[in-house]
Amino acid sequence: MRAFRVAYDGRPFHGFQRQPSVPTVEDAIFDALDALDVFDRAAQDKPTNYAAAGRTDAGVSALAQTVAFECPAWCTPRALNSALPAGVRAWAAADASADFHATHDAARREYVYDLYAPDLDDERATAAAAELDGEHDFHNLTLDDRGTVRDVSIHVERDGEFLVLRVDAGGFPRELVRRLASVVRSVAAGTRSLDDVRRLLGPDPLDGPEGVPSAPPEPLLLAAVDYPALDFERDPQAAASAADVFAARRRDGLDRARVAGRIADSIDGSRDDSVAGRTAEGTDGGRDDPR
Repeated sequence: MRAFRVAYDGRPFHGFQRQPSVPTVEDAIFDALDALDVFDRAAQDKPTNYAAAGRTDAGVSALAQTVAFECPAWCTPRALNSALPAGVRAWAAADASADFHATHDAARREYVYDLYAPDLDDERATAAAAELDGEHDFHNLTLDDRGTVRDVSIHVERDGEFLVLRVDAGGFPRELVRRLASVVRSVAAGTRSLDDVRRLLGPDPLDGPEGVPSAPPEPLLLAAVDYPALDFERDPQAAASAADVFAARRRDGLDRARVAGRIADSIDGSRDDSVAGRTAEGTDGGRDDPR
């Protein structure tokens, strides 16, 4: 049995878990293993003893998603990468016992959410995180109706124009991290109070206008999954490939942001010029001077 660390850009995928007729990260992994003859997709539902650390939603990315399955010794991260699409990269691996389970044996999972926050109040964000930190029944912050009591650690720090929200726990009910991010943002923006946060953590169900929507998935990253019994070894070639892929995607993102910013700034300038022109026309040239 081997366990693999897998990083991916979640934006092109409809989540991690297999779904019919739409691209998922798990399908990309299974296609790669099928191409490498590690297992036969036509004959097997999944690789022998396969399991993954968790399921990420559509648009969510990962640094340390972990998958484990039976495979031959030659099946290394670099071998996997030879058959994976560029946005999915294996970069480390560990030998695991025959009874290892990537879902159940994970001791801790950490997610990071980057809140674009030049106008948000850091102190209010920190106060909101302090209210949410610890063991609570998060029934108002998840789609799940069971397993909602969790002991969650939440930390907020400023990084330039972003507030970085780090959340870790043994496990998470559905959409909890994105809804925690939504709560922190709304408190930091002044649209929700700390008393509102305490009500969300209380026993009464809150939905409709009092409920909490999920924050967008794209800024969310599965950053770490801890397995005390495993010792992951980086594959230098595979890790370098992964670093190159994501560095290129960062450059592409910066290029797109630059172009979008130029368009937005130009439209704002045109709007200001247009308003100024209408004002000038109204005062000077909009009608004949009656004198």
